[in-house]
Amino acid sequence: MLQKKKEHPKEKSKLHPRNKNRERYDFAKLIESSPDLAQFVKPNLYGDESIDFASPEAVKALNKAILKHHYGIVSWNLPDGYLCPPIPGRADYIHHMADFLCRNNYGKIPAGPEIKCFDIGLGASCIYPIIGIQEYGWSFIGSDLDPLAIESANAIISSNPVLQGKVECKLQLNPKDFFYGIIRKDELIDLSVCNPPFHASEKEAQAGTLRKIHNLNLDKKEEPTPNFGGRNHELWCDGGEEKFVRNMILQSKKFATNCFCFSTLVSKESNLKSIYKTLEQAEAFGVETIPMGQGNKISRIVVWTFLHTEEQNQWKNSRWKTPKV
Repeated sequence: MLQKKKEHPKEKSKLHPRNKNRERYDFAKLIESSPDLAQFVKPNLYGDESIDFASPEAVKALNKAILKHHYGIVSWNLPDGYLCPPIPGRADYIHHMADFLCRNNYGKIPAGPEIKCFDIGLGASCIYPIIGIQEYGWSFIGSDLDPLAIESANAIISSNPVLQGKVECKLQLNPKDFFYGIIRKDELIDLSVCNPPFHASEKEAQAGTLRKIHNLNLDKKEEPTPNFGGRNHELWCDGGEEKFVRNMILQSKKFATNCFCFSTLVSKESNLKSIYKTLEQAEAFGVETIPMGQGNKISRIVVWTFLHTEEQNQWKNSRWKTPKV
């Protein structure tokens, strides 16, 4: 039985203005790009075309269609059980970081392969490089602890000509390291991005999955399956998001002159106080918090740099080739 039809805005106004996913999903166009999606599209309780967002297979099919339709990715797949990222939110992160660089570059977004981005925790999906390359032409280094994730990302790159030669995937051998073993001493990185593990334990991650299932109006299950998938290291780590980000900040100081700016997603607002304190201890020169919103979910990006004003000017004038104004 259909419920009273909801009035939906034409645009997801909380998403970044340049986000290709800002309008409601046009399933007809997405199916045209990726016919495999058709089997998962059905009317929801309100009579609107949708998919079962609790189904990992449906979510993966939707991602394949979005990536092909909006980003020209002709071949994309994941090993079973690996994190299938919500693309609109990932795209917002990249667009907000482009805006951050724009604000620090005389109002012009630095673009092209000379702009190098480091993705800490690349994942099997290779999602941040895909968006960064297709939107701004950046090049990427991506690291991950999981050999299968690296193998999956390399398979995506090799099967899509638009990505070839633009992403270098590196296996991080030490789970305690973020930059060591990946970034060379003389290597320059324009920005780093990271989507930290959210939970502090497997039990906490499973409780989060139960909440998602409840929010999707589904029956609770004893062993819930995350609707976007996710291996253990993708969903949780010792100490959770707070400890992960704190350790990353402390290590980033050792690479202060290698990177124009470091950044990370922060999902829990309650972690900000600890993160700001750590940035102060690390003597970061500049810190900015960028709010992000998608649906009912609110998160933010924390960006920091150790470069002082003159060093920042030297960096952008030599690497970003933008004339002084």
